[in-house]
Amino acid sequence: MPQYISEEKIQELEMKANEARQLLISTLVEAGSGHTAGPLGMADIFTAMYFHVLNHNPKDPIWAERDRLILSNGHICPIRYVVMAMAGYFPLEELKTLRKFGTRLQGHPERERLPAVETTSGPLGSGLGQAAGYAYAARMDEKKFRVYCFMSDAEQAAGATWESAMFAGKNKLSNLTAVIDRNNIQIDGMTENIMPLEPLRSKYEAFNWHVLEVDGHNIEQFVDAIEETKAIYEKPTVIIAHTIPGKGVDFMEFDYLWHGNPPGKVKDDPDAPPPEKQAKEALRQLRTLGGKIKSEHE
Repeated sequence: MPQYISEEKIQELEMKANEARQLLISTLVEAGSGHTAGPLGMADIFTAMYFHVLNHNPKDPIWAERDRLILSNGHICPIRYVVMAMAGYFPLEELKTLRKFGTRLQGHPERERLPAVETTSGPLGSGLGQAAGYAYAARMDEKKFRVYCFMSDAEQAAGATWESAMFAGKNKLSNLTAVIDRNNIQIDGMTENIMPLEPLRSKYEAFNWHVLEVDGHNIEQFVDAIEETKAIYEKPTVIIAHTIPGKGVDFMEFDYLWHGNPPGKVKDDPDAPPPEKQAKEALRQLRTLGGKIKSEHE
């Protein structure tokens, strides 16, 4: 199998993803609100996108030939903001304004506030239709950029998602790649208890999509999948990325209570530290990779 990414690059991206997770925790604590589990789970993929996959230019954020990244599950935007800041779209210091009045970094992204945030998102289920429209228009205009749509797994229960999936499949939008964060949680519990999604792969295949499944924390697997999408000429592709919500912080992993809460706000989780110690412990674990290395702060 061809080597699409070097071991050195993988290690560099893994370190950046861990840095992004630490910045995320600090950003959410400063805001006092926001989503934690999904952003931690998607840190590896966002890092891979902005530092390896996307054809983009932070110094010219509305460059006409840039790849488009449509974030349908807008509530995980804190990790997008963090990685965009790391990539040079705006100063890291601005992350402290997350969810503050008048900020460019709203709790759900707004297209006209921050360059290269392609769409305003919030209503779950709308992103795939927006992305399919971009991809269809790009093909009409004979543009070469690619369109990526990030979605949550829970929003696969939205009917608009499947209307958009039919449109993309019917029109063979091979310049469109969807990435589903398959972390199995949503705000009220586990997806398979609230509205079962399986067999998710078979559903997309039935709608004439090419389907790939990856470990969302394995950057090499993800990059290989992205490269495979470029060889698919008559179908859109969906990458089902299996992720761990709250990745990197043991008391947050797989716990839906952290879906919509920042450190310091969860009081009824017996496995978590007291609220006043949650941020410190999360950062300690991320700095030491779960205790595998000694922290300079200890």
